[in-house]
Amino acid sequence: ANKKKEDKIKELQSFIQRFSANKSKSKQATSRKKLLEKIELDDIQPSSRRYPFVGFEIGRELGKEVLLVENLSKTIDGVELLKDITFRINPYEKVGFIGNELSITTLFQILSGEMEPDSGTVKWGKTVTLSYFPKDNAKYFESSKLNLVEWLRQYSKDPMESYLRGFLGKMLFSGDDVYKPTNVLSGGEKVRMMLSRMMLNDANTIILDQPTSHLDLESIVAVNNGLISFKGNIFFSSHDTEFMDTIANRIIHIEDDTFENHLMSYHEYIEKFIENKE
Repeated sequence: ANKKKEDKIKELQSFIQRFSANKSKSKQATSRKKLLEKIELDDIQPSSRRYPFVGFEIGRELGKEVLLVENLSKTIDGVELLKDITFRINPYEKVGFIGNELSITTLFQILSGEMEPDSGTVKWGKTVTLSYFPKDNAKYFESSKLNLVEWLRQYSKDPMESYLRGFLGKMLFSGDDVYKPTNVLSGGEKVRMMLSRMMLNDANTIILDQPTSHLDLESIVAVNNGLISFKGNIFFSSHDTEFMDTIANRIIHIEDDTFENHLMSYHEYIEKFIENKE
């Protein structure tokens, strides 16, 4: 029982430490704090909070060429968001994008084929299979009359309900929950559905634009762990510094006229960036 208690205390402490400073998550962190204060030596209740399972399998191995972006520019509503940017991505790099959120979202939309650049080229390698998690997922759900199983079936090579239920179960949708319509889902539930869809894809390259925004703390940790163990390329943005620090092995900073491309972790980048500023 004491071991259980110690584990629970450690888990709660790590949540509080990680999320207290994050405005949008601070309420959840405060509720964990209260829980921590309640824990007595012999009074540890089994937690009702469950962790989803996030794991991305790769269908096809990556070849030598992943991505070459050359002289890419894009202006939207008179605002120049991307100005003549050029970079190459190598196999197995996990790239954290920081800076202007609109510029990053625009770049991700261009990379995923959802938007055309004004000028410049995007060249993906022949072996690349791509999966994209957009910041705004409304179009996937707003006109949908489908239930969860039917919605996920649209993206699956295997139509069997038992197969699809397996993926929904990993995201904590079970029993009759899987028959509720997707258009009544909360923000966090929609994100979990989008993650289920991505896990079905077996893509070797994934783009995630602010994947943690609507998630609870357990889900953020699950996504974090899934991306750490992913064996392909990742392009992502996130306000969660631990997420950024534990996943990225390369940082790209896009802001105004700034385009910086550093082969280092987020922690190393911050140290170097702050040292340079001082």
